Amino acid sequence: MSSADRSTPPYLRIVEDVRARIESGELRPGARMLSIRQIAQRWGVAVATATRAMAALRDAGLVETRVGAGTVIATPSIRGRRPDSSATPRPRAAAAGPVVHRQQVLATAIAIADAEGLEAVTMRRLAAELGVGPMSLYRHVAGKDELVTLMADEVFGEAVPPTAGPTDWRARLELLSRSQWELCKRHHWLPRAISFTRPLRAPNMMAHTEWTLAALDGLGLSLTSRMHAAMTLHAVVVSVALAQANEIEAEQETGVTHDRWRLTQREQADDLLRDGRFPLLASVPEDAAADLDGRFEYGLARHLDGLAVLVGSQGAEMQ
Repeated sequence: MSSADRSTPPYLRIVEDVRARIESGELRPGARMLSIRQIAQRWGVAVATATRAMAALRDAGLVETRVGAGTVIATPSIRGRRPDSSATPRPRAAAAGPVVHRQQVLATAIAIADAEGLEAVTMRRLAAELGVGPMSLYRHVAGKDELVTLMADEVFGEAVPPTAGPTDWRARLELLSRSQWELCKRHHWLPRAISFTRPLRAPNMMAHTEWTLAALDGLGLSLTSRMHAAMTLHAVVVSVALAQANEIEAEQETGVTHDRWRLTQREQADDLLRDGRFPLLASVPEDAAADLDGRFEYGLARHLDGLAVLVGSQGAEMQ
């Protein structure tokens, strides 16, 4: 920690420490900034203090968000004023900011989540990005839980099921599942916003489930069986998408790509596989586990294979 005056609030001491590292050249423009969790660990502060520090760093123009890279050290041209201990981390909140609409709130929240993950979406951060006071956001959403629901529903609206489509039930479910998989690849935070035990009451998401139930109509399955099939189908997408989200977040947290991580682990893995205890694992292609598209397609195909057996048996009973 820097030698800043100990009477300075902890979050501002973090800001001054980061500023000093930038000015000394230790942190260069474009370098990845620590996450809020890492800030809390490194400076020994609470997550709330780390969040406040990150907000102040953005206010001072010391860090910026870049899509695909997360939060990085800002270029010198956008660095702003030095925050002082009498200032709040969000000085714009005290002034009347611009009028924003719900659609702007959702678009900004989704952009933050796409770049940095769902954890980075806070009402304070969102207000700062929009240039308004945090309290003004509560005209549009009751809190973060509702915000996340609306974000997820907005994203599902990017892939509204077609009014027409394939007539074959399997082709219809493949179409919908691949559409959801593409959504999760574009918005890696999305699977964390989905609950199967406490489903969100969101019309765009509900339209996907309704379309799945309709695709299975007339096949001899009870509505309960169709609902189980629909939820399991969604779970195939979400389970693989969570693996993708974990990898993206690990890369953002550590700055280490999966390929680099695999290289660092190769020696230890080779030692384990050479001694003959795991002959089948030793024969598996090295990139098989990392092929998430392949894993998704495999899970989708096997689920639909099993569903086809069920549909066939129910159809036989109806004859």
